[in-house]
Amino acid sequence: MTTLAEQLRSENLGKVLENEPLKHHTTLKIGGPADLFFEPNSTDSLKKAMKYIKDSGVPFRAIGRGSNLLVSDEGIEGVVIKLGDGLDGLERNGDEFTVGGGYSIVKLATVLSREGYSGLEFSAGIPGSVGGAVFMNAGAHGSDMSKIMKKALVLMPDGNIKWYTNEDMEFSYRTSILQKTGGICVEAVLVLEKGDRETIMAELKKNKDYRRNTQPWNYPCCGSVFRNPLPNYAGQLIESSGLKGTSVGGAQISDMHANFIVNTGDAKATDVLGLISLIKKKIKELHNIDIETEVEIIGRKS
Repeated sequence: MTTLAEQLRSENLGKVLENEPLKHHTTLKIGGPADLFFEPNSTDSLKKAMKYIKDSGVPFRAIGRGSNLLVSDEGIEGVVIKLGDGLDGLERNGDEFTVGGGYSIVKLATVLSREGYSGLEFSAGIPGSVGGAVFMNAGAHGSDMSKIMKKALVLMPDGNIKWYTNEDMEFSYRTSILQKTGGICVEAVLVLEKGDRETIMAELKKNKDYRRNTQPWNYPCCGSVFRNPLPNYAGQLIESSGLKGTSVGGAQISDMHANFIVNTGDAKATDVLGLISLIKKKIKELHNIDIETEVEIIGRKS
């Protein structure tokens, strides 16, 4: 691993850290160390780095801004590639916007809404990157990424990078083909509509205020933990099961929104997993529903 780190550093391809705690890179503030942590400073740097990583034979995976992610206390084997500040470009061509996978989805919605472009109002307050939003087909308020994404540049598990069209992505509720293939969105082309700036900004503010007033962002969290088993809603099922406010170690089912698990200060991944297991068991017993996680659980097993 040290040899690979030296290779990446010698090419000045970005930030390279060994045994970097991933709690510094997740919104839950939980996660053990990555053997090697790499944050490329450009798409070209990522492509060059992938040649070294593939040649080394070590496993790798990519993360965005760390929302919707639960990393084990034992950390992650191999290389963790963070798509961050170096992959946050934004270019406009008419009503099409080419956006880096590391660009904050909240920032993007704010910037483009101010310019009078509609389509991202639903994403107000979603704490993640464009790449992560594509991966999960993030959505709210009756819309999602599938409605606005034309194509995505995807880093495949074999290290190759290729374009996926909207149809290729096989989008459905909080799901894309990337969750099956392990591909990571490096760049996305979004198509938005020009509209009335004041109307768009008002809708964005309404959605942002709703999220702020109903979700517990005063504590570290990863966003919604479970997918809604439609027509039911995960938060309502958890609350009706009497689990709101339940704690395991430093992790707690939020008193504000039951589909959120918060880190009250010193939570471990095992604490969160304990709550997830409890919720699944209780909802199966009381409602005969097999509820599925929306948060991605990764890392070494304990």
